[in-house]
Amino acid sequence: MIETQRSIHEVLTNIEKVIIGKHEVTTLSLAALLAKGHVLLEDVPGVGKTMLVRALAKSLDCSFNRIQFTPDLLPSDVTGVSIYHPHTQQFEYRKGPIVGDIVLADEINRTSPKTQSALLEAMEESSVTVDGETIKIHQPFFVMATQNPIEYEGTYPLPEAQLDRFLIKLEMGYPTEDEELKMLSLTGGLHPIEALTAVIDKHNVVAMQEEVNRVYIDPLVQQYIIKLVRQTRQHDAVQLGVSPRGAIGLMRVAKAYAFIQNRDYVIPDDVIYLAPYVLAHRLILTHEAKYANMTGEQVIQAVLNQIDVPARKDFN
Repeated sequence: MIETQRSIHEVLTNIEKVIIGKHEVTTLSLAALLAKGHVLLEDVPGVGKTMLVRALAKSLDCSFNRIQFTPDLLPSDVTGVSIYHPHTQQFEYRKGPIVGDIVLADEINRTSPKTQSALLEAMEESSVTVDGETIKIHQPFFVMATQNPIEYEGTYPLPEAQLDRFLIKLEMGYPTEDEELKMLSLTGGLHPIEALTAVIDKHNVVAMQEEVNRVYIDPLVQQYIIKLVRQTRQHDAVQLGVSPRGAIGLMRVAKAYAFIQNRDYVIPDDVIYLAPYVLAHRLILTHEAKYANMTGEQVIQAVLNQIDVPARKDFN
């Protein structure tokens, strides 16, 4: 466990050589990866979304694929195609960019719903189907999809049912003045991403994912998660609350976050901290709530305030 924690610390430190002042985003992205989930990153251009994914891939010695989504992108451009070879008289699968370790799905809302579905099917099933043949995508498999919140013309916003496939939704935000100044000094010559080396390899990542599965979560904490989720379905501002998939996702990422924090058990504070990142984007708000500019995060915070937190003395 000590060796594992040292590796996690080294990975986060390594990424932060490139991504300045975004420890929370980096930690949550790693937690999603260890929980075998995927991240939706919504933010303006130029804040380091691509660099974050590249730094993560380099630090873990994983392959990095980038898919630039455009209106004319086809599902086969994502999943791959079967090519017929006349000499062998056989079809050979040529894998698409989604078949990899760490994949950046850039500007996912710029492509058609059909192509979005091809990506989201691969994320959900960890496999792609081409010409009736199912090709497994091996772990580690992590997708970080980005969308630009300020450009809506020519975009296809993700339906709520597809948003539900993302374990966590994050925003990076602009850096502070000091952080931006540090960026300028670091990128004056060779970009730090070019000098970044691997800290661990993909086999270590898979081993960590298995360790995360063994992190203990007390039945009372599980019950707390269920109460939170069920309360979202009864909130006046919510048309459709969090699905059972959201409850499972919150438990999985709580285990991963506890693991990163050097604990082999989940505490209620993990759930409280992670709930807005995991649950808010899964809500469908009423028209009245949207008109009042209410956000999913505000609803989740209100729900957290309504549910009694299990006391530490009550669980093992």
